[in-house]
Amino acid sequence: MSFNFLNFKTVLASIAIAIVIGTIFYSNYLSNKIAAQEKQNVAIWVEAQKTLLTSNDSASINLALKISSENSSIPIIETNENDSITGNTNNIDTFLINQNKDYLQQQLQVFKSYANPIILVLQEKPLIANKYYYGKSKLANEVAYYPLVQMFIVLLFVIVIIIALQNNYKSTQNQVWAGLAKETAHQLGTPVSSLEGWVEMLRDIKGNETIVPEMEKDVKRLLLITDRFGKIGSKPNVEQRNLVVQVGEMVEYIKKRASQKVEFKLLYTEEEVLANVSPPLFDWVIENLLKNALDAMEGKGNISVAIFNENTKAIIEVTDTGKGISKANVAKVFKAGFTTKKRGWGLGLTLTKRIVEQYHKGNIFVKHSELGKGTCFRIEINK
Repeated sequence: MSFNFLNFKTVLASIAIAIVIGTIFYSNYLSNKIAAQEKQNVAIWVEAQKTLLTSNDSASINLALKISSENSSIPIIETNENDSITGNTNNIDTFLINQNKDYLQQQLQVFKSYANPIILVLQEKPLIANKYYYGKSKLANEVAYYPLVQMFIVLLFVIVIIIALQNNYKSTQNQVWAGLAKETAHQLGTPVSSLEGWVEMLRDIKGNETIVPEMEKDVKRLLLITDRFGKIGSKPNVEQRNLVVQVGEMVEYIKKRASQKVEFKLLYTEEEVLANVSPPLFDWVIENLLKNALDAMEGKGNISVAIFNENTKAIIEVTDTGKGISKANVAKVFKAGFTTKKRGWGLGLTLTKRIVEQYHKGNIFVKHSELGKGTCFRIEINK
């Protein structure tokens, strides 16, 4: 599903890029067409000016006046043969001219860079001529900026679609996780209940005094695991707990089942570090981190668990002296399926992250890791 989602994003991005590129080419075509039309209109307007300057025919003058008045969009500046502004302008904002004495000269430079002037020769020798420099009309400017506007709209559309798809993908993932966990809890429920009954029956048989307590511990452990899986997907009950005690109990539990060559240290500066947690789920988090630390050390080394307050957060740091995590893999450790072990599905840290972030509104990340020296995981829980 992830592969299909990535493919869909690629197709969506490709379509968006194709639309933008097509729009740019078409807008450029329209812009060139408008520019050619406007050049022709300016040439007609200049001919009208020539008629006004040289003709004595009233009909021609009236037609020239009509043509001159119809140009209401293309800005034009008239200069003499030496490029000195004569003061005759068309479609130039008089307010800006009055506000800035250099405005016309600045506009003239802009028009010079846009197109060559249309020259009206009034006298050959000595040369007397008017030059008419012109710029882009409002329509030409709008067409030029249209690709940028469409690019923004398409980009916004693509972002909205991708966010919606990501949210839908995450929601589907959450449903799969929750369904898998609840089905696991359901499947475990019946055999565990049977085992409880068998333990009670064995209790009444002489000679089982040493076996039954150990079996009872394992059955309780299975009940705890069933309870944990049953809580995935539903809102867990959280209660205020002292993390020094809560985490300390799990450290002792793992310590008894670890190699004698592994040294555990529980570090804290305060006797009470309070936070709202779901005890069975939070125990699962600490258990997963400690088991990962043991796997990374391969039977010998040091594991330290530090618990302390930091502003409005309760902090837990689990540090080991194991093989460490490469920089390339640090960003992948919480992804489902990622594992450096020969066995396992790579779901432990994924579940850990979900429990911390979704059910405890906290944060978990790799604080630091170095190959051959070890790793430190940091959990932050809002108090």
